[in-house]
Amino acid sequence: MTINEILYRILIQGGSYLTILRGLGATFRISAFSLLFGTILGAVVCALRMSRVKIFSVPAKIYILILRGSPVLMLLMLMYYGVFARSRLAAETIAVITFSMNVAAHVAELLRASINATDHGQVEAARTLGFSAWQAFRLVTLPQVVGIAKPVYQSTVINLIQWTSVVGYVSITDLTRVINNIASRTMQPMVTIIIGMLIYLALAYIVHGIFAFSDYLHSRKERLA
Repeated sequence: MTINEILYRILIQGGSYLTILRGLGATFRISAFSLLFGTILGAVVCALRMSRVKIFSVPAKIYILILRGSPVLMLLMLMYYGVFARSRLAAETIAVITFSMNVAAHVAELLRASINATDHGQVEAARTLGFSAWQAFRLVTLPQVVGIAKPVYQSTVINLIQWTSVVGYVSITDLTRVINNIASRTMQPMVTIIIGMLIYLALAYIVHGIFAFSDYLHSRKERLA
C-alpha cells in the first residue's frame, strides 16, 4: 500500500476529515472556555492568596497546592465519576469546569510571582504623586505583571491544549480520541498518531504566533508613542 493510499484511508475515506474536524472543535471549545474561566478564577484566587486576612489567604494557598499537585486525568475522573456523577451536566461542561480549576491554580501562582517581581518603588512614587491605589495598580503594576507573566502564560495555554487530550476517558470525542479511533479502524497506528501529533504541534505554533503577533503590536505601539 502506497503512502497516498494510506493517507486517503486515514484522512478521507468514510469522511474521516470531518470526524477529525469535529474532534478538533471539541478540543478547541474545551481549551478556550477553560482558559477564559481559569484565568478569571485564577485572578480571584491570586487576590485571595495575597490577602493579609488568613481566612482568605490560607484556603487559597491550599487550593493552589492541591490543584497544582493533582494529576489532571485523576481530577477529571473524580469530577466526572464522583462530584458530578448524578448531575445532568454534559461531559464537555464537566471537562471545562475541571480544566478551569486546574488552570486557575497555575494562573494564580503565576500572577502572584509576577506581582512580587514588579518594581514596588514605582508604585510608591505613583502614590506620592497623588495616584489612587487602583490607578497605581492599573497604570504601573499591571503593565509590568503582563510583561513578566506573558511567556509563562503562553506555556500554560499550550499545556492546557495538551492536557485536554485526556478527555476521551470521560466519553468526549476530542481530537486524541478521534485519532485513536481512526488508527484502530485503518490499522495504521504509527502514521495516524504522527498526523495527530502534527496537528497538536500546529496548534502549539498557532498559540506561539498569536503571542508573537501581540508582542509585535505592543512594540510597534511603543515606537509610535
